[in-house]
Amino acid sequence: MPEYLHQYQIAATAISYIRKNQIMQPSLDEIARHVNLSPWHFQRLFTEWAGVSPKKFLQYTTLNYAKKLIRERENSLFDIAYETGLSGTGRLHDLFIKIESMTPGEFKNGGKGLLISYSISHSRFGKLLIASTEKGICSAGFIDGPVERAVNQLREKYPNASITEKKKPIHDRALSIINNPDHDPGKITLHLRGTKFQLNVWQALLNIPSGELKTYQQVASSIENENAARAIGSAIGKNPAAILIPCHRVIRADGETGGYMWGETRKQAIIGWEAAQ
Repeated sequence: MPEYLHQYQIAATAISYIRKNQIMQPSLDEIARHVNLSPWHFQRLFTEWAGVSPKKFLQYTTLNYAKKLIRERENSLFDIAYETGLSGTGRLHDLFIKIESMTPGEFKNGGKGLLISYSISHSRFGKLLIASTEKGICSAGFIDGPVERAVNQLREKYPNASITEKKKPIHDRALSIINNPDHDPGKITLHLRGTKFQLNVWQALLNIPSGELKTYQQVASSIENENAARAIGSAIGKNPAAILIPCHRVIRADGETGGYMWGETRKQAIIGWEAAQ
């Protein structure tokens, strides 16, 4: 197991504990005791994973921080992605991801004729199954249970495709983005199965920069469909590509994190880690 994955598991346990006991404002000693580490060891390990101290990291996962980001950007939806452009040493990876829709036939026939390769990888935020067709990544999801269950879910999604376990170079490129949102592996294509509305929503999510948060209503405004917040929530809930399509950057209008297909604690961890970077 990679060291950063071990660090994430400890960080996730700490985040979950703090969220459940936030009214009590647990001390560093109490949190460290909960994860069975000395305060010194916990502080060092957490800081190595997140890049900041546990105290600073948790500021990025609070309700007040989320509300602050929403207020700051409510009049300039997604502008920051274009303000940043391609300058500096780190480029927003979102600008280099292209979504290509599967054909109506592929959509309707459950992937008939598609050759899908998948591999299991260890990311900064947990074990992942990444799958691709000849055109691009078609699925990327965290695995919290048996690997076989994740593979079966992929087969259920594409019942008529030919699916084999084989690591492709594009899997490593996708993993590098997941582990570091500002890393530039070059252009990467997502070959996704979704309705026109879902694809529009997923495309809009790509314009939310790392470290930023938007509400469902703000995403609705960005696709010029003010009354579609509920439908957008449904489309986000069906996101087939964890982190590559950053649905974790969409939260509720009251600043609460909201649900996440791969667990709310993981969503909090990703939001906090991106903010810390």
